[in-house]
Formats: sequence, structure tokens, C-alpha cells
Amino acid sequence: MHLPETMRRPATSDDLTSRPPDFEEASVLRAILEGTATATGDEFFRALVAELAKTLSAACVFVSEFVEGSGKRQVRTLAFCSNGRIEDNFEFDLDGTPCEPVLSGSFSHHPTGIQQLYPRDKGLATLHLESYMGVPLLSEAGEVLGHLAIFDTRPMPPEPRFLSVVRIFAGRARAELERKRAEILLRESQERLARILESAMDAIVTVDMERNIALFNRSAEKAFRCSRDQAIGKPLDRFLSQNSRAFLEGRFRDRPPEESCVWLPDGLTARRADGVEFPIEGTLSKVRIEGEDFHTLILRDINERKQAEAELSKLKMEKDYLQEEIRGQYNFEEIVGQSSALRSVLETVELVAATDSTVLIQGETGTGKELIARAIHNLSPRRGRALIKVNCGGVPANLLESEFFGHERGAFTGAVSQRLGRFELADGGTLFLDEVGEIPLEAQAKLLRVLQEREFERVGGSKTFKVDVRVIAATNRDLLKEAAEGRFRDDLFYRLSVFPIRLPPLRERKEDIPSLVKHFMEKHARRIGRRTSRLSDAILQGILEYPWPGNIRELENAVERAVILSTGEELRLDLPPVSRPPGPAATVLESTESSLIDVERRHILEVLHRTNWVIEGARGAAKVLDLHPNTLRSRIQKLGIQRPGAA
Repeated sequence: MHLPETMRRPATSDDLTSRPPDFEEASVLRAILEGTATATGDEFFRALVAELAKTLSAACVFVSEFVEGSGKRQVRTLAFCSNGRIEDNFEFDLDGTPCEPVLSGSFSHHPTGIQQLYPRDKGLATLHLESYMGVPLLSEAGEVLGHLAIFDTRPMPPEPRFLSVVRIFAGRARAELERKRAEILLRESQERLARILESAMDAIVTVDMERNIALFNRSAEKAFRCSRDQAIGKPLDRFLSQNSRAFLEGRFRDRPPEESCVWLPDGLTARRADGVEFPIEGTLSKVRIEGEDFHTLILRDINERKQAEAELSKLKMEKDYLQEEIRGQYNFEEIVGQSSALRSVLETVELVAATDSTVLIQGETGTGKELIARAIHNLSPRRGRALIKVNCGGVPANLLESEFFGHERGAFTGAVSQRLGRFELADGGTLFLDEVGEIPLEAQAKLLRVLQEREFERVGGSKTFKVDVRVIAATNRDLLKEAAEGRFRDDLFYRLSVFPIRLPPLRERKEDIPSLVKHFMEKHARRIGRRTSRLSDAILQGILEYPWPGNIRELENAVERAVILSTGEELRLDLPPVSRPPGPAATVLESTESSLIDVERRHILEVLHRTNWVIEGARGAAKVLDLHPNTLRSRIQKLGIQRPGAA
């Protein structure tokens, strides 16, 4: 054992009084009671070990309890008497010491020879200790709480009266230790209750039967603008208006005992310490504590609730306003046109929106695929959750998996923190995969798995996440042909095209062009603060005859440019010359006279000529083709397209 420095010397006969030859249990018990009657807690344990050491003339005596978290392998002394003096408390490990048997709740007595029995305990030899007696302190449930230990430099014979004295002392120590623990638990419980009361948002006021305040929490201080010290012990009536005082008087006097809690009706008011009255709502309950009745009022300032409701209403209005702004920007529910082709699409959208089926929107660039995806989401039961968009053609292939599923910190170079993927963000909502035909084959396999299993792992992680996501995909490619040529997985194609929607190009819905032109003229004139110009019949005829390979996006860009350039009464709109006859035979998806690659090359060249070979920007070719600039550059290089005059 690691005993204090005061014990690191042998006990001598000068330090000890010879053990009395005889013991009278009654006198011993009387000595214990007289020595400890007025003491509790630490003072009691010090008096107890001092009295026991004196009665038994023992070298050292201590009472201990287990150190919390040590697994009952380490004890801490509660009081320690050495050579007739109270010393500082200490901790030590039980392993290899005479005290170890108390772990099993056993009484331990070694009349002599403890140095030979426990050679690992070097302190026994240093202090010339010869005998030991240990008594476990058992709770009423049989749990070992600690022990009472007696060491001596002389033999300690097993005299029955001697053992009886030790057991009496141990019983007193056990009772006080349990009382001390119960006191600690009660204090901790009271502290927890006090913290709960202090954290309550409502004012809590408890009064006795004379209606004097016994409890006044922090929220009550705030509500009544009065400190706790100024309220405790004072009458409750000072905080009540006349009508509330009369109502509570009847409730205190006449409320049936079986009624545990009643609501306070509307119309009651309370009074702050400064005399200002305010409306209240809450409850009144009755409780009995140690034979005494108390009433507890839980009150809330109605003005604060009304203020919070007004603030919430304001926030809701702001949300609605922002949503209207977003709708105005994206035309969520303002799809312009009345053509039969468009009406057919919208009828299909309304049918599929109510389901969770995966939708594949196919159409040429600029036909409004994202607009249709947003319309499906806004008409679906998921409209209260987010619509998350992924531009599959705008994300580098090596980062696409992280974009979809997120990554853990350190998953790859540059992953300095954890990041949530788009599937996780869209949980409960809708995920829109734009340009889905641009996804590499390796990523297609992982996308197929999450669509089928509705689960995934983040990059660099092993935890599986379950998601509930409705997927809408869009493409301007012929995915069936891409699958036949090995560039797109056919199983992913069939998984995405559960419900396909084909958007007609603008040349197939010419009757919508006048409405679209008018809409775009008003929109951009309003944005730049200019009066709307007049659209002449000649300009309109030219617009109707133009094939619009860029579809609605190209039309809007042309109208925006015309609004900016038109300073007179009429709209000025200069269109490139028509290089091929309009009509379905000229479409990319339906061309039968050339290969798909030739048609794609010709179409990109035409757009590049019209944009003066500008790729990026609001008027660039990438914008017209609805492609990411890097994707367009890659296609130009792959198709061998060169600018005239370039090497």
C-alpha cells in the first residue's frame, strides 16, 4: 500500500497503548455513540476511526470507499488514523494487498504473518505490520461499498469479543456511508431539477397554502421583472390583477382534490413588479410535499406568444415572396404556349407528377427540359422538399461520384472536410440529373445501384446511407442508340426511362412562337426598364420561318438582344440566314440522310458560325447548345472541328 509519509516508519511501543486484556461490549458501544453522536459525514468517519484505534490500541485504522470508475480495484480512504493521529486521506490499489478479499464481500482476518502472505505489498515490511482485519461495508442490497481496515504491529488473535467490536464499528460506518451517498444522490437530483426549472421557457411559481411564494424560476424573474430574492416568501397577490386574484382564490379554496391540473381561462392578467399588467395563459396544479400542500402556477405571457406568431407569419410571408421570386425566375408554373404538342406534354406531366416513378425527359437543347422537371416536382407530393440539380456534363468525371454520394474527410487529395452528396441532400425530395448522357460508364454502374437499392456509401466511407429520392433525368441524346453503341448502360437506360417524356422542338409548335416572343419581350423590357417595342408582321414572319435549332433558349436570347438594340417604336430583330429548310427532316434526332456524327458536327458548326466562334458567356455557343463550355470544347476536338483560317 502507498501510505502517507507519516506512516513510513515502524510503530514503536512508545506510540501505542497496550491492548486492554478484556472488552466490555456495552462500554465499547457507549464509547462509539458518545464519540460519534454529534458528527456526520467526514467528521463522523474521523471520530469513528479515532475511537476504534483507541479502543483496540491498533497501529492504524481507516474507512474506505471504492474510487468511481476503477472497477472496484482501487479505494479512497474516508478517514485514516495512524498512531493515534488523524492523517490525510489517500488512494491505493487493492491488488496484492490484505484488503483485496473485500472485493467478494468476505470478512478478512490475518492474526499474524501478513508480510509473508502478501509479499508484493512492500509497505507491510517497511512499517513492520504483523496482523490485519478487514470488514466489507455491505449495503442492504448486498453491494460492497468499501471496507473498514485495522493494521497492527502485534498479533491480532481471533477473540470473539474483539471481532464483535469491529463489526459494531463497521455497521456504524456502513450506515453513515449509505446516508452520505443518499445525501449526494438527493443533492444531485435537486440540482438536476433546479436546472430543469431554470431552463423552462415558462414562468414557474410555487406557493404554499398561505399563498406565499416558495419557488420562483428564472423565466418568472423575466416575466414579472422581479428578482428571486425579492419574490421568495412574499404574497403571490402582488403579481396578480384583481380579476386573476378572485379567480385563483376560488380555485385554491374549492378545487376538488382529485383534479391534478386545470387550465387558466382567457382574460386573466398578471402584474409586473413595476405595475404594468399583461395577459397570461397557463395551468394551476396541486402537489403534496412532506405532508404540506403547495400550488404551482405555470404561466406564459400571451403578448410574447402573439409577437412570436406575428414574427412567424412574417417569415412565412417572406418565404412565400421568395418562392414567388423563384417562380418568376424559372417560370415554374408559367409554361407559355397553347399548341397541341405542348398541351399533350403538360397532360403527361400532370399524370406522372402524382407518382414516384423515374422520369426521363428527352429533347433537343433549349426545349425547356429543366422547366418540365421543376413542373413535375412542384405538382408532386414532394413539393415541400428540395429539388436538387446535378449538371452531369459540367462535373469532371473523377469528381462525379463525390458529387452524387459525397465524401469523407481525407477520401482523396483535396477532401479537407466531410461533404454531403446530392442524393443525401435530396432525401425526401427530387433529384434532377441534367445531361445524364454525359455520365461515364463507371459512374453509371454506381448510379444504377443507388436507383435500385436506394442506398449508397460516401467516397472514402463504409457506412451505408438509405435515401428516399425521386429521380428525374434529362438528355438531348438518343440514349437507346448510345446504349446500342456501348456508350450507355442499357440497364440504366431502362431504369431511367420508366416514364419517358419527349419535348417537341420549337419548329413543331410554331403556333406558340408569337406568345413566347411577346412573353420574352415584356420580361426583358421590364428587367432593363424599357418600354416594350411593337412587333411588326414582317419581323414575326421571319421569326416563324426561322428553324430555331437552339429552340426556346435561342429564341429568348434573340429577343433579349433585340430588346437591347431596339431604341425606336418597332422591335429590331436580325436573324442569321436560313441555311436549310425548317421542319422535322432537319432535326438532329430524326435525321436519316446523314450519320449522327455528321449531323452533330454540322449543328455545332452552324451554332459556332452564328456566335462568331465565341464559346463561353451569355451569348456563346455553349449557352445556345446548353452544354458546359469544357464539354463543348471536348466535342469540337473529338469531331475535328476547326475555325476557318486556323492551323
